[in-house]
Amino acid sequence: MLGSGVDVRFADLPQIEVATGRFLLRQMVAVAELEAGMISARTKAALAAAKKRGKKLGGRRYTSKGDVVHGPARALAAATRVREERSAKRASNLAPTIRTLQERGATSLRAIADGLNAQSIPTARGNGKWSAVQVARVLERL
Repeated sequence: MLGSGVDVRFADLPQIEVATGRFLLRQMVAVAELEAGMISARTKAALAAAKKRGKKLGGRRYTSKGDVVHGPARALAAATRVREERSAKRASNLAPTIRTLQERGATSLRAIADGLNAQSIPTARGNGKWSAVQVARVLERL
């Protein structure tokens, strides 16, 4: 019942209506600002030390189209090539199973996905069930 003259106070804050309370509150603010400044200085020093050791700071940045803005171009191209080769190999390994499912009457992407799930064939990441979209992507690679 807050509206009936009950005075609610928090135990960790000083009573700021009196001079002592205002003084304590200012001291608490000052300590918090000091702590924030010290954290900032430690973080900047650690980043500078990492940079001095040759560590590249920051992550990949992408444009709205998904293109990488910076990063070693050759390394990114090599990683992309490896992923594409891995995906092509996975698709070629699945091709006989998909062909068999199609021969048995699975004509839709959903039916093929259900067939792969029924045979407990793992998805590329190995954690999930096959979907029609995933089957379509495999068929595009074939």
